[in-house]
Amino acid sequence: MHLGSVYLIVKDYNKSIQFYEKILEMPVSVQNMQRFAQFHFDGQNISILNGYFDALNPGLTVRKGEYVEEFDNLVSIADADNTHKFVLNLWSENLEKERNRIEQLHISDKLTKIKYINNVSPYYYFQLTDPDGNIIEITGQYSPKKGEFV
Repeated sequence: MHLGSVYLIVKDYNKSIQFYEKILEMPVSVQNMQRFAQFHFDGQNISILNGYFDALNPGLTVRKGEYVEEFDNLVSIADADNTHKFVLNLWSENLEKERNRIEQLHISDKLTKIKYINNVSPYYYFQLTDPDGNIIEITGQYSPKKGEFV
């Protein structure tokens, strides 16, 4: 088994493309009309799927096989409430520098401060949300300031 891609079914395709181009610091790698876009990096893919494209362009997509509402109704999926059961984890060599960069981009109104967690192994991270409310956790190297996380 190999990871092909992580698909994010989105409400606002162009806004999501702009968001991920900024956060990943790269342009879209491959795009199929306004339906689908992929970002290729480190041998992996994150894909943006326009949840409305097929419904708005029925002549551009050919489907065969059983239609299963739960999987195939992309409009319904795009419109569904975000339950936050999905977290996209990214990492950076310098967590503080990365958080400052993202803060200056003004791409999310939900951006946490750097936090610490220790379960099996300790790590530092911060979180933000994308335009559809998906949680993004960014981890990385961090040297806490004196008295921080006491």
